Amino acid sequence: MLKVSQWWGLLVGVALVVLSSSSAAAADQMGSTGISTNGDVNCPVRMQLRFPERCNSDGRSAVTELARHGEFQSRPFPLGPSDPSLGTLPFFYLQSRRDGGTPLYTSLEDAINGENAYRVVEEGFVFFSWIQRFEQDGEVAYMIVPGVYIRSDSLSRLTPPSYRGVKLTKTPPQEFAWVLVQTETRRAPGIDAPTTGRTFYRFEMVWIYETQNIGGLDWYRIGPEDWIEQRRIAKVSPDTTRPEEVEANRWISINLYEQTLAVYENGEMVYATLVSSGLDGWWTQPGTFQVYEKLEADPMQGAFAADRSDFYYLEDVPWILYFDQSRALHGAYWHNGYGYPRSHGCVNLSPADAQWLYDWAEVGTYVHVFDPSGRTPTDAELYGEGGA
Repeated sequence: MLKVSQWWGLLVGVALVVLSSSSAAAADQMGSTGISTNGDVNCPVRMQLRFPERCNSDGRSAVTELARHGEFQSRPFPLGPSDPSLGTLPFFYLQSRRDGGTPLYTSLEDAINGENAYRVVEEGFVFFSWIQRFEQDGEVAYMIVPGVYIRSDSLSRLTPPSYRGVKLTKTPPQEFAWVLVQTETRRAPGIDAPTTGRTFYRFEMVWIYETQNIGGLDWYRIGPEDWIEQRRIAKVSPDTTRPEEVEANRWISINLYEQTLAVYENGEMVYATLVSSGLDGWWTQPGTFQVYEKLEADPMQGAFAADRSDFYYLEDVPWILYFDQSRALHGAYWHNGYGYPRSHGCVNLSPADAQWLYDWAEVGTYVHVFDPSGRTPTDAELYGEGGA
């Protein structure tokens, strides 16, 4: 009878013979480079990262390279819980497209009959908030404040936008972006590269893995073979370095070139979203400012062109943070064009983003506005009070 030690020795010997045979078979499948040429070998990601020389070269080298950069599997965004009630406006809105202006009346009867107007809001970009609707003798009128009415002709009801940015649990580890317009990606950077057949949609979030400049335009790789041109996305570059003029551990950072906003607190990015800042000629001024007033809602109106062709009248603009004269961060219920300049100098946010920022910010909170492209003028003499 064999002792336990003898049985063990026999088993080890058999194992060595088997292992030796396997190694010999594997050696027959090795090229001169020492890389396996067995097309059946499918190395797991861990093996590709630790021992890439043991994996085959049938095209999986690309997978290996992606795995090295954390791209083999789509990395989840570090998103925090979002309050679904954010952005629920306490107002209903109407847009007036009436030629010659919109008359206001002090009685329902006058509004229904269209007579005895006490005031006319001039023609332009005009929005009212209303609190009650009336229908009488086939005519409709709205009460916009107690004792003030408007007729319904040339008015249209408004549905506020539902877009919202993201609350973050930590600073994202790399650049990311929102897609601005429905886009089919290309297999390589450049307008002449073949398309992939894969479509990304507006407001879809993507990671940015690589940047190449082709013909003066940046192209971003957002997937293994997915490239998208810079004008079709709005990029966020996480940077927790406190700006030089910011003297606190919490600030709002606004990138005018990318039309993005990021919020930082205690060395982490805690929120990010798309914005709409000032159009050319009505730029949002670069610089470092501080919130000097908070208002839950307030009307805004003005005109800057000599012929008043740019007149705007906006009732109950929500969640306002004034930071540079009449320029403010605030909710914009009248458009869904976030990611593109739209304003007279203010920074427009979706209602949900505006409310989140309003709740987070305090009087004195720093607002750092910059344009990495250098296209926005910095001469303070060019900037008046600005507006919505």
